[in-house]
Amino acid sequence: MMRASEIKSCYIGPEISPEQFIAEHFFLYIAKGIINGYDGHRYSRLLAGEYCLVRKNHLARYNKERVNGEFEKVVIILDEGFLKKFQEKHPANLPAAKPEAAFIALQYDERIPDYIDSLLPYYDRSGKIDEQVADVKREELLQLLLQAHPELAGVLFDFGKPEKIDLEAFMNRNYKFNASIERFAYLTGRSRSAFKRDFKQLFNDTPSRWLIHKRLKEAYFLITKKQQKPSAIYLDLGFEDLSHFSYAFKKAFGQTAKQLQGNMDQTSC
Repeated sequence: MMRASEIKSCYIGPEISPEQFIAEHFFLYIAKGIINGYDGHRYSRLLAGEYCLVRKNHLARYNKERVNGEFEKVVIILDEGFLKKFQEKHPANLPAAKPEAAFIALQYDERIPDYIDSLLPYYDRSGKIDEQVADVKREELLQLLLQAHPELAGVLFDFGKPEKIDLEAFMNRNYKFNASIERFAYLTGRSRSAFKRDFKQLFNDTPSRWLIHKRLKEAYFLITKKQQKPSAIYLDLGFEDLSHFSYAFKKAFGQTAKQLQGNMDQTSC
């Protein structure tokens, strides 16, 4: 039988958006390479043979590193519809305690690599698995995870919407994510109008202006104090492209980020 390291990157379950908002739980297994993640709380790092559960209703950013030119992963989506059907068949007590992190590290279980290997015969040439087989294999994975980590039931079977939380703490922790106002509102347990009203009362500014100012202020700090290049930081600060970042930076500080970097380089010489 082929080993897990020979699996090509693939997904099992419904398609999910690649945006920074995690809409559904998913299990992530790294077969080759490394993946780095950040969820506003902390950084996570998965090496080949490691795996984790990524929680829905969180903002998260992750990037891959190739090792010897290779990167392969297996992503198994545990969407709400599937989880509700599973819970009906397998009722479980729900623990009250829930971790805050988007990336939930899972201790090594020798059954998981064997499970990954068991998927291989069902892949077609495009790396997909028949839907009926996929649901059977997803149930198998979920049973393995809950046997080893029963506390995950409180995370996986919580189908409620995010509750109203501390807006100031949330925004100061998550302003670097390129999420819409609607996403920020949802994740803080508010309607769009309530979010904007509460935001104005708290920060005396609109969300859009505050986010731009906060990101640019951080960019200025990273360039002047950490000697980082504009091209290396703009994506991590929530800007979609370098030209938009450069335009906004010049409008705020009277010079482009690249010009500021050049001035700092001359000063340090």
